Amino acid sequence: MTTRAVPTGATATGRRALLSKVPEITLAFWVIKVLCTTVGETFADFLADGLGLGLAVTSVVMAALLVVALVVQFRTRAYVPVVYWLAVVLISVVGTLLTDTLTDSLGVSLWVSTAVFAVALAAVFAVWHRVEGTLSIHEVTTPRRESFYWAAVLMTFALGTAVGDLLGEQLALGYLPSALLFAAAIAVVALAHRFAGVGSVLAFWAAYVLTRPLGASVGDFLSQPVGDGGLGLGPTVTSVVFLLAIAALVVVLTVRRPAQPALRV
Repeated sequence: MTTRAVPTGATATGRRALLSKVPEITLAFWVIKVLCTTVGETFADFLADGLGLGLAVTSVVMAALLVVALVVQFRTRAYVPVVYWLAVVLISVVGTLLTDTLTDSLGVSLWVSTAVFAVALAAVFAVWHRVEGTLSIHEVTTPRRESFYWAAVLMTFALGTAVGDLLGEQLALGYLPSALLFAAAIAVVALAHRFAGVGSVLAFWAAYVLTRPLGASVGDFLSQPVGDGGLGLGPTVTSVVFLLAIAALVVVLTVRRPAQPALRV
């Protein structure tokens, strides 16, 4: 991959069309992504149960905040760490609430919700690829592509929540074993990309899906009572610790952000 600086004489519209709206895929990206998935699991529990807001009120409030965050994200001209990762945190919470609403409020089986979100994600990818000809996140340079991107991200979070709950709770695999299983699956994806010729786009989205149940399993392991297979830290402590870690990393990324954005091609 190479980088191409934005031409000095480009118009504002031209610069907007060239600049990618998502971050480079680095170790920091994956660390923050996993932290966000953990917060999505624990913060949803904190709001609904810890504060007593209930699932319905929590869902409405978080969905409204997500809409606001995405409006700000779409209005940015390029990747802005604070704006982007705030949207990811909120979409993680909303994705969790989607699955929880189906399971807890509507009584939908986790098997069914897993299948529904898997089909929904496949549909997003299929339409995205048919319309744009690529699923590469390095080419999220227009509002339409960004719309497909965030729709896919939301479905990955909802699907990951359903899969994590299915294995960890319904199939009684346990939170820690589930986390180790998903970590191993991510390692297999990385090795397949490195040594077996699996394409970067396929490997990225496979890992992106798998980090959701990994983070959810870690969150449940830390927050759930000892009697239920967790460490008993509670959703409040777990959420605060992980939110502070996300904030610290985002500050570092913001400070180190290059003055002149570039586009990977």
